[in-house]
Amino acid sequence: MDLGLRDSVCVVTGSTGGIGLETAKLLVAEGAQVVTTGRSGDAPSVGEALHVTAELGAAGEPERLIDHTEAQLGRVDVLVNNVGVAYQRTFAEVTDAQWDELWQLNVMSYVRSIRAALPGMTARGVGVIVNVSSTAGKRPSASMPDYSVTKAAVLSLSRLIADVYAKEGIRCNAVTPGPTARGRRACRPAGGAERQDPRRGARRRRRRPAARPSRGAGGDRLRRRVSLLAALELRDRSGLERGRGNRPDHRLNRLRPLRFPRSRVQFGI
Repeated sequence: MDLGLRDSVCVVTGSTGGIGLETAKLLVAEGAQVVTTGRSGDAPSVGEALHVTAELGAAGEPERLIDHTEAQLGRVDVLVNNVGVAYQRTFAEVTDAQWDELWQLNVMSYVRSIRAALPGMTARGVGVIVNVSSTAGKRPSASMPDYSVTKAAVLSLSRLIADVYAKEGIRCNAVTPGPTARGRRACRPAGGAERQDPRRGARRRRRRPAARPSRGAGGDRLRRRVSLLAALELRDRSGLERGRGNRPDHRLNRLRPLRFPRSRVQFGI
């Protein structure tokens, strides 16, 4: 498929595995200049234009990623904030240091990368930001309390950026994937529907006994949704020509949401 992303510069954080890697692959296939990131120096070698090693949970690192991308490729058209981590533990077990660790990576890396990319985007009058949240941000997981809170913050951040910067031609969306699978292993942490409401989990099993998480590393359908959001937003199918989003029209980020099973899209296009 042709999403109209050819030659667009797309930064995908946390893209050496999982959802980020699969998204990077599809964007490369669409002809985009993709920038991948990871904590290790090993590039994923999926056809990326640039790979940047960065510890995005540390202050200054997201800014360095964006600055380096702009220096090497000239601009950032699309920013996909995907990096994040989750641990299974109870609310009482989470220490202050652990709360801060997840907050810095799962939330502040998004804040810092968006803040660094906005000047260039607003100067051009066009830009796309896609933040990967989680269904746990809408209904907290009892076994991942700190993760759930950070993902709820990502939803709030996404709405904030969407509202404030629509008049500058910037589109910000969030996707909320549910459990995904890496290879044959499904990520179905304890504390989901069954932990929160046993009756709800039993009803789901009766209705859909063979239900499975999205397939692949992050799910093929999910990576297509993230890429589709990037493409539709960049090409601007809301009725404005590309680059003419600088008038004060906040409706650009308040149109009907896209409806997909398992992974829901917030702040629709």
